[in-house]
Amino acid sequence: MGFPLNYLVYGLNDYNDVKADAVNARKGNYLFGAKASQQQLKQVPIKTLVLLLPFVVYFSLQTGFKMFLLLLVMVLINILYNFKPFRIKERPPFEILIQTGYVLTAVFSVWLNRLEMLPWQTLVYLSLFAFQAHIAGEVMDIEPDRLAQKHTKATFLGRKRTKILMLMLLTSETVLLAYWFKDYVLAGFLGLFSLWLVLDVWVFFREKPYTLSQMKFFGYAINLSAILSMIWILYSGKLLQPVI
Repeated sequence: MGFPLNYLVYGLNDYNDVKADAVNARKGNYLFGAKASQQQLKQVPIKTLVLLLPFVVYFSLQTGFKMFLLLLVMVLINILYNFKPFRIKERPPFEILIQTGYVLTAVFSVWLNRLEMLPWQTLVYLSLFAFQAHIAGEVMDIEPDRLAQKHTKATFLGRKRTKILMLMLLTSETVLLAYWFKDYVLAGFLGLFSLWLVLDVWVFFREKPYTLSQMKFFGYAINLSAILSMIWILYSGKLLQPVI
């Protein structure tokens, strides 16, 4: 189900972001995503439907009607996020809050494998992480989004204040990891990231945009840290065992 869901999320995103992507220097590669014309993307909605439908039928038959409703909600979230008249991606701060939709993939996995539902503390942490990750992308895209007249929280607040918002989320995640899960390894990693962001905001970059090479470096670093953190989470199992 991974490929159809990714095609749904990123295919519809690209389909509705042609104007912004066209003026975005970091797009057009495997690291940050495609840069395609409307002509190249015109069949994305129908291809998304063709790809998703067999999987929706299969997993609904395997798991029941609740799975069908869950998948329907996931599709609906992407429609609300991308398409007019809703286009929540341009209605801050809702474009951040709707990132909780990513957490539904965890619910999908739990139901499909007939496991015990994740603790609510874990779902809260994952939601905060989704918010923070989305804001990081907005920070890098302020200039092209403004050129394309795309409204986001970052284009509204500006670079420095948006980074401060991201820092507040990171600090919250760090505290919750240490307090709720006693995961001092992951909390320490996010604490170091928070320290870097403090230096970024008040010492190194402040209001200055990142260069393309800097964004690529950050992209590789973030992906590497994500892989390492996933390995740690799978090894430790601490996010499944809140102590509070």
